[in-house]
Amino acid sequence: MTRTQFIIALLLLFIHSSFSYGQTTQTGTVETVLQREMQERRIPGLQVAIIQHGKIVLLKSYGIANLQYTVPVTNQSVFSINSCTKAFTGVAIMQLVEEGKVTLTAPVSRYLDSLPITWQPVTVRQLLTHVSGLPDILRVLDSAPGSFGMSEDTVWAKTKSMPMDFPTGTQYSYNQTNYALLGKIIDKFRKKPFTQVFRERQFQVAGMPGTGFGDSRDVIPNKTQSYGYIRKIDGQVLSEDKLTNNYEVFPPFRRTASGMNSTAEDVAHWIIALQQGKLLKTKTALNELWTAGTYNNGSPTQWAMGWVTKPRPKHKAVIITGGGRSAFFVYPDDDLAIVVLTNLAGAYPEEFIDELAGYYNSAIPASDPITALHMQLRERGFDHAIDVANDEKKKNSDFNPSEDDLNDWAYRLMSRGQLKEALGIFNLNVSLFPKSWNVYDSYGEALLKNGQEKEAIAMYRKSIALNPDNQNGKKIVEQISK
Repeated sequence: MTRTQFIIALLLLFIHSSFSYGQTTQTGTVETVLQREMQERRIPGLQVAIIQHGKIVLLKSYGIANLQYTVPVTNQSVFSINSCTKAFTGVAIMQLVEEGKVTLTAPVSRYLDSLPITWQPVTVRQLLTHVSGLPDILRVLDSAPGSFGMSEDTVWAKTKSMPMDFPTGTQYSYNQTNYALLGKIIDKFRKKPFTQVFRERQFQVAGMPGTGFGDSRDVIPNKTQSYGYIRKIDGQVLSEDKLTNNYEVFPPFRRTASGMNSTAEDVAHWIIALQQGKLLKTKTALNELWTAGTYNNGSPTQWAMGWVTKPRPKHKAVIITGGGRSAFFVYPDDDLAIVVLTNLAGAYPEEFIDELAGYYNSAIPASDPITALHMQLRERGFDHAIDVANDEKKKNSDFNPSEDDLNDWAYRLMSRGQLKEALGIFNLNVSLFPKSWNVYDSYGEALLKNGQEKEAIAMYRKSIALNPDNQNGKKIVEQISK
């Protein structure tokens, strides 16, 4: 056992916690879930805040902020929130909408000059909901060693020269270009940097002293060290996972996409301010913020204005996640919200937040099909996913997992090296949505990763039959068939 492994084992036996709000009867069971998840996911440090009826009813911190120096997490520890930043960007845009400065249905070319012709018809809402089809700026930033040293002008020039990924409004693709452009719109109308706009119009209004922008190149007081597990280093495949330091770089011009750091307490105050009308003036604006966009065919998108929607017959939720390490869930109809921040990329706290919510409203976990499935599959095994889903359908008429939720879950499992579990969920998605080209494409990717080339080709061909424009699928089939 290495020194780092010893420290992790020690902290899991004696998890440091700090508590500054009124004790609740649910604390013991919430702690049981958190300690279980920290141990199973090997999370060094974590903060949780639970908001109910407009007040923080639970605020606790666990584990180690910096393993190198065995610094404990406190309520003042600052965590990277990565793409959770997009929720704040959504609010900043809706503030402009409320003031009549921006229209969600307007083309981005109304507000920004010098855009490629193919970009010009994309609407502000389509940027917010990731259905723009624009090429992802990260493909430029990740394209070569030292690319993060490129100037902003060079990065934009290279991005603008790339072709569209798909016709606008026809597909979903998570994309950092969208939010970098939204940052430019904010800069233009506020006549000051968006970092200053966020600080003045959100952080200061909500009371968020520990929140700001920055990355590993900045000195940030109370900042936790970010970690991740890897299976390959210097070209060598490792016999076991290795815990490493994460070096995070977010160029200033795209920090509206993923450049913020905060505490669970600060985020909780922000959610309270948002729901109490201190950030947006009207309930109409708040409802718009949390309403899903639409594809060209009229069907709803997964994303709203900087948030992800979780439509359910009961106990609906709006959420945002970041870096696989941080997540906020708001349950508008239940007057409940939960914030979980960790310092481990790949922790995916979104997978257990509904279970935490169950200790404040027992009906919530059953209302979310993914949570219900997860709790059952922990007991019965992921290879029984189809059987468990069928059993749940018989017991609960509202059990109706979405294709997107299942796909996202399976990819998270695969990213953690849980390929067998991921295959079970991808297979379930195919059985539930046999007319979707994307489920076959995703299942094919997992099968290929598992060395099942024949089965993978069959899935990709089904995907292509349903969507002849699936160029990625065609390319992979061609490569495998050589």
